[in-house]
Amino acid sequence: MLPDRKAIKDLFEGLLGRDVAVTDGRPVDIGLPKPVIASYIDDHHNLRAVALMDFRLAALSGAALALVPKGAAEAAEEDRLMPENLFENASEICNVLAAPFGDAMGEHLRLSEAYAPSSPVPAHLNVLAMQLGAREDVALEIAGYGTGTLSLVVSV
Repeated sequence: MLPDRKAIKDLFEGLLGRDVAVTDGRPVDIGLPKPVIASYIDDHHNLRAVALMDFRLAALSGAALALVPKGAAEAAEEDRLMPENLFENASEICNVLAAPFGDAMGEHLRLSEAYAPSSPVPAHLNVLAMQLGAREDVALEIAGYGTGTLSLVVSV
């Protein structure tokens, strides 16, 4: 029901054009600084999954996608403010994550919404994000940029 690590690795490497190492991670913390949270729905508009990129991964991957120097991501992390361009890039990665989610679940999923760290997130998404089962938590090390955490959670 969850994308395997190879699918996650291939997606990030394909989008970023950089080597990405995938290892065991911890669940993304929904505290401060807040993560980017993406919700995915099926064709009947039912919530099926969420993805959480910790602030660091969102900033690093957002920078790597646009070939922005990693210093921009580090500055965002230090200031705890996600620039709009980095959020938009992280959101695009979340959009593309719908495909491996859908493939693993055997149904068509699409991105419903991506929430910036500065945006309020509906309570039901936070509840799903904290679910203990049906989840994959990985650390992604983006060559030349650094490491952040991704959590993928399927609604059960």
